Amino acid sequence: MSMLTPPGMGGKYRVTGAAYPRMSRRRSRRRLVFTALGSVLVLALLGYGTLQLIDVFGGDKDKRDAVATKNCGTKGRPASASTAAQPPVQLPQPGTITVNVYNATPRSGLAKAVGDELKKRGFTVADVGNAPADFDKKVPGTGILLGSPKTDKAAYSVLATHLAGTTQQADAREGADIDLILGDAFKELSTVQEAEKALAALTNPQPLPAATC
Repeated sequence: MSMLTPPGMGGKYRVTGAAYPRMSRRRSRRRLVFTALGSVLVLALLGYGTLQLIDVFGGDKDKRDAVATKNCGTKGRPASASTAAQPPVQLPQPGTITVNVYNATPRSGLAKAVGDELKKRGFTVADVGNAPADFDKKVPGTGILLGSPKTDKAAYSVLATHLAGTTQQADAREGADIDLILGDAFKELSTVQEAEKALAALTNPQPLPAATC
């Protein structure tokens, strides 16, 4: 018996040479199985938690986008507004619009010159002369379109295509005629081409742009 062998221990526990006996127990298979199952469970829980976080943040964004899309049209116009062409607008013909041309500037003969040109363009021109005292030398802008509160707004629009920069006012008159009071900033009527282009834009309005948010 080797001197390294403890007393009373022989056989397989006998130490020979440089080899030492293994004194520890073998690892239990059951413990290995439980360890493996625990690892799998931990990995499964981590994966599930990751999916839940993705769903929370991604799902909330999708819901917010859906709500925003649904409510997008509430700001200004319905969300269903499309780019379909709008139906043509019926505007009065120049011959049905009666215009009185008045000169509120120091320039002599201006009312007659403008009245004659409007006649050539198809308008019905009635009175021509100097502006009433309430407006004479008191219109700094291009001009004023003065009519009845009941005057068709479309008539103002048609006349304004020939004279950009005018303002609109109403008085106590009952007739449908419109006063064109020429102001200090007036230089000349729009060209026929410019007036026709502006009139075409009024008659055939552009389609509404698609709703964006």
